[in-house]
Amino acid sequence: MSHVQSGTLTRGPSTLFLDTLDGSVADKPPIWLMRQAGRYLPEYREMRATAPSFLDFCYNPKLASEATLQPIRRFGFDAAILFSDILVIPDALGQTVSFETGHGPRLDPLIDAADVDQLHAEIDMNRLSPVLETVTRAKAMLGPATPLIGFCGAPWTVASYMIAGRGTPDQAPARLFAYRHPDLFQRLIDRLVDASVTYLTAQVSAGVDAIQIFDSWAGVLPTLEYERWCLRPVQTLVTRLRVACPTIRIIAFPRATGRQLIQAADGQVSALGLDTSVDVEWANRVMPHNLTLQGNLDPLALVAGGEGLDHAITRILKGFAGRPHVFNLGHGILPETPIAHVEHLVARVRAGL
Repeated sequence: MSHVQSGTLTRGPSTLFLDTLDGSVADKPPIWLMRQAGRYLPEYREMRATAPSFLDFCYNPKLASEATLQPIRRFGFDAAILFSDILVIPDALGQTVSFETGHGPRLDPLIDAADVDQLHAEIDMNRLSPVLETVTRAKAMLGPATPLIGFCGAPWTVASYMIAGRGTPDQAPARLFAYRHPDLFQRLIDRLVDASVTYLTAQVSAGVDAIQIFDSWAGVLPTLEYERWCLRPVQTLVTRLRVACPTIRIIAFPRATGRQLIQAADGQVSALGLDTSVDVEWANRVMPHNLTLQGNLDPLALVAGGEGLDHAITRILKGFAGRPHVFNLGHGILPETPIAHVEHLVARVRAGL
């Protein structure tokens, strides 16, 4: 597989963000932030209080589309990202999913083959129809000037929650499950690949302009396990999605994988998201120069503000100058982030070096 070159596919309307994903180099990079729609915004917190639960919020197209647009109205980011959650896929596969305030997601954990076999053979797209309606609503409200990013969780990351029933520091439950029951775990991963392809294809049909695949827990695995449970499934997912949606831009975000990140660049992705730990100079040196890189400001630098934030912004802008680059964080924005610091970040990136 090779990087998708610009100019070879029929694309939709041109924007700075989409052109950059296609490999164009801009004097000032486009900017959006992971989790830009959410808890750091007072208008989101006010609206969130009107829904009985987080999952109810995600499945309410009126609320979710409004949440998608809130950061665009406030900051004018160069792209919006669909407001949803990676765990709607296990929910649509028949696993019980809920979110407890202050504790995060809770799922009925998959313990054995009987639990895996109880999952739906195919994803229930009727369950996800509100998400697709959110895409349609948000896209219509955004108009052609602001692209909309859809997303899913990578199979390994989603599976880690399905096995443990919650988030864990080192994903030990899923890792142990994969060591003890590799064939069964492979069945689960394959089902998640199938579900993700179906779900993402539907998002594209509903109107998203790009897709990001979040592999938030890729970095906990040793090399061979990373290749088996992260790299190959995502490559399969991307290959199949490219068949279904040849022109869609795809961003891969394999978080905290260190030098294994190089392997993720060898695929049909439009861009590679870099986490906070990746050295800018190293990434610029070793990654294919026509591959768009995205990232990778430390979210805590954005919380801190001041001289530390300015220094970090300058280092990233200088480090990726002359290559296609989308400015972003190295992980999601934190709830305690001051609004003024986000305004400052956007102004600094728009001003350039």
